[in-house]
Amino acid sequence: MLWNLVFREREVEANPTRTRELRSAGRRVAPPAIVLGMSTGEGAQTVDREASSVPPIERGLRRADAKDIQSLKTMLAEAFFEDPVLSWLMPNDATRHARLRRYFGIELRHYALPRGRVWTTEDLTGAALSLPPKAWRAPTRVTLLEGSAFITHLPRAARLGGAMEWRHLHGPHYYVRDVGVLPDMQGQGLGSALLRPTLDRCDREGLPAYLEASSERSAALYERLGFRVTRELRIGGGPPLRLMLRSPERAPAAAT
Repeated sequence: MLWNLVFREREVEANPTRTRELRSAGRRVAPPAIVLGMSTGEGAQTVDREASSVPPIERGLRRADAKDIQSLKTMLAEAFFEDPVLSWLMPNDATRHARLRRYFGIELRHYALPRGRVWTTEDLTGAALSLPPKAWRAPTRVTLLEGSAFITHLPRAARLGGAMEWRHLHGPHYYVRDVGVLPDMQGQGLGSALLRPTLDRCDREGLPAYLEASSERSAALYERLGFRVTRELRIGGGPPLRLMLRSPERAPAAAT
């Protein structure tokens, strides 16, 4: 059995001084909204094919496509650099940024874009990746691409992935895979805005949304959007991962 190991491999062009450069430039490196999911097996070949005419909302949101991958993988690597769970799985500060860039490149190109939706901003300062019902399991090919990211921490990642797979929500739902915002743009409501199209779709279709929150800060954001913690995972002394569920909101009945 192959675990879909959530956090990806380093880029060839490793950048050991990334953290120092960000901080010396006065950049605040903060945790992102959520941690990525892990799953097992091949998964159904479901693809999100609803018409792409869902209108963008405030802050100039739009659907991302393949031409955005290079910019978005770098943005997401910065957003997730100090994520508690990713830092636990990739503890080397000198190589983490390059590994995250590789990881998110795989995530975008081979998983989220072909199977789901990626909402971003016109200036590519944030992104939200989500998968529709029956498409949340990553294909085996993606799993194989991801595996080399962890090196000596591969068993740790596999244990966490197995626990997440075992407890993943059953039944039709939308899976919020990742939400990341550049550190300088965090705290301005952009994460909530990026999630809005997916949550609105859940409400229209009467389906729940599910995600894993990797920090107290991200969990608090999701609680404001209607999510609630259903369980907390902690594997091998690692940081807690909060499993969260949002029930669809019902539209008010029309007046008669």
